Amino acid sequence: MPRALNPLPQIVPKLPVVLLTGFGPFPGVPDNASAQLVLRLVEMARDTFGGVDFVTEIFPADWQAAPERLSELFSKHQPILMLHFGVARAAQGFRIETQGTNTCRMTRDATGAMPLGLQLLTNGKTAHPVTIPTRDIVERLSALGIPASLSEDAGSYLCNAILYHSLLLSRRAMRQCRAGFIHIPADLSGPPLDEAAALKGGLEIIRVCLEKSGANTS
Repeated sequence: MPRALNPLPQIVPKLPVVLLTGFGPFPGVPDNASAQLVLRLVEMARDTFGGVDFVTEIFPADWQAAPERLSELFSKHQPILMLHFGVARAAQGFRIETQGTNTCRMTRDATGAMPLGLQLLTNGKTAHPVTIPTRDIVERLSALGIPASLSEDAGSYLCNAILYHSLLLSRRAMRQCRAGFIHIPADLSGPPLDEAAALKGGLEIIRVCLEKSGANTS
């Protein structure tokens, strides 16, 4: 009697990955609202968007470790979209950054270390434009009554560093990957942006980016 053949293993196609990140504490900000938002947002995003896998990371506010961890995540997960969140005390709602610049502010990180120089990358391009649909995001959020604006200055601290490195990684990759950075107020307990509105707005930002990327979220 012939032996029964073992069935071939079922190949499950890999879902496209969205990377959502926030930051841990840094000098002057012992509780970073971006970390709290991202950890809650990823749970809601997984329930809202099918056909997409979500990976989340809370970066340490560390000039060296944060970009290194970003590179590891990019290589491992090959995301189609990277959305980074950080806090800005002056933010009046969602502040959608439009570029990352090759600049460093000589300010200590959470470990007490200073950047190696005034540039993130020696001989690097002065600036890279973000690749998420910034104007569409602001229009969509504004239509929902959620405060949002465009910004040409992501600062020169870790937020800008992560954005610049993300744009550099995505430009060098042999595949499409959109990348952007969103600043939120340091306090989400009330106006101009409370936690409920921040979560609603965060989901809408993801939705707009996925629509524009043509990702199948059904």
